[in-house]
Amino acid sequence: MELALWDGDTPKEACGVFGVYAPGHPVAHLAYAGLHALQHRGQESAGMAVSDGDTITVVKDMGLVTNVFDQRTLAPLVGHLAIGHTRYSTTGSSTWRNAQPIYRSVGDAGFALGHNGNLTNTTDLVARTGVLDGTVTSDSDLIAELCQDAIIRAGEGLRSDGRDLERALVEVLPLLDGAFSLVLMDDSHLIGVRDPNGFRPLCLGRLDNGWVLASETPALDIVGAHFVRELEPGEMVVIDATGVRSIHPFPPDRIKPKLCLFEFVYFARPDSQLYGQTVHTARQRMGELLAEQAPVDAEMVMPVPESGIPAAEGYARRSGIPYGHGLVKNRYIGRTFIAPSQEMRNLGVRMKLNPIRENIAGKRLVVVDDSIVRGTTTRAMIRMLREAGAAEIHLRVSSPPYRWPCYFGMDTGTRAELIAADLTVPEVCEYVGADTLAYLELDRLVSATGAAGAGFCTACLTGEYPIEIGPPPTKAALDPVAPVSG
Repeated sequence: MELALWDGDTPKEACGVFGVYAPGHPVAHLAYAGLHALQHRGQESAGMAVSDGDTITVVKDMGLVTNVFDQRTLAPLVGHLAIGHTRYSTTGSSTWRNAQPIYRSVGDAGFALGHNGNLTNTTDLVARTGVLDGTVTSDSDLIAELCQDAIIRAGEGLRSDGRDLERALVEVLPLLDGAFSLVLMDDSHLIGVRDPNGFRPLCLGRLDNGWVLASETPALDIVGAHFVRELEPGEMVVIDATGVRSIHPFPPDRIKPKLCLFEFVYFARPDSQLYGQTVHTARQRMGELLAEQAPVDAEMVMPVPESGIPAAEGYARRSGIPYGHGLVKNRYIGRTFIAPSQEMRNLGVRMKLNPIRENIAGKRLVVVDDSIVRGTTTRAMIRMLREAGAAEIHLRVSSPPYRWPCYFGMDTGTRAELIAADLTVPEVCEYVGADTLAYLELDRLVSATGAAGAGFCTACLTGEYPIEIGPPPTKAALDPVAPVSG
């Protein structure tokens, strides 16, 4: 049994995608730096594809970006165009075969694809398109297969003008439902796509003599690119030697912006910009509004590191209660820990977090975290604070109760695994062992983003899914599929 300790009581990450078109630049090294900036979005595998105009070379493996790439692996990757991917699997097994980018050989050079998100109509697509059982192993693989088939059908007996992939996408994309922010490339084009709801972020940046696509703006910053804009929901951009072209392949009635609200709460780096707002500032506002909504008489406000820090700062500032640190996070722990027993699971939490006893002993604490999903790690953390001598523990969470599973790129397990799905707030409080517990109300959370009217998906909090959710893919359709994306 594996216990994910890096974020045991928070949603597991989406994936990170990156693309660069920059003749004269070391694109493989730029992709490496960009992926490093997106490492928080996926730690299971990393990969990149590089084109020199004639050949596409793909390098990918299981592990972190720094484990997969070094100077030896990067040196031969010479070209003018590259895409990259960091993966946290939400459909498809966690194996090398499902690492991305995915490559398909078709025409003179083929194409490569990286995907952030989850399709919700995978089973229907497999049935409608007649894809053979075992041909594809994830929803991302299915997108590649559909594009390959479209290119082959369109190109029979015809001479290519170099826009095969672009035309295939215009045909295939309207068939897809769910969340998909994509970066794709052939030998001479870089393409970015955002689904009609814009569930997952994707932005465009400008380099000297080049362009960059990335899941988040810090990946632009690290390679020296200037942020231009976020791609619009339902937009496809094509980048080549002529510049950037924008295409809108979806019908207007499908364009309904619904950025995942948890990008603001947890997923995105605090230095990212979403909907024109800085995420760190939004998280501080969450803490301020939480202090207004749920005040308490206490002696210190402390975060659960790292993701609870901005909200704790905001809570302390608005409440006037001093801010301090009560837990130290081990930054070097691996992502998972083999935990066959409850005793070992408790040890695992201590490997991740350790209390600063002199800051805790005898004090009434406000403990601020961004979310509670299963509750197990929160319970162990509160027990640890009690053992360190905390007099009172008032838990404050900068998002509403997480009650519904996500089908758009987060891995939260089934509804039965979500502690708030069946328990009331007082019951959750009793289970985790806090003296009091308060969650930030939804309207306050949306207000804290600074982009209340921009459009958000709140399905995990409300159960109101923006699009119809089809049945999950069966083993017969995608073999193997583990419920653990793109």
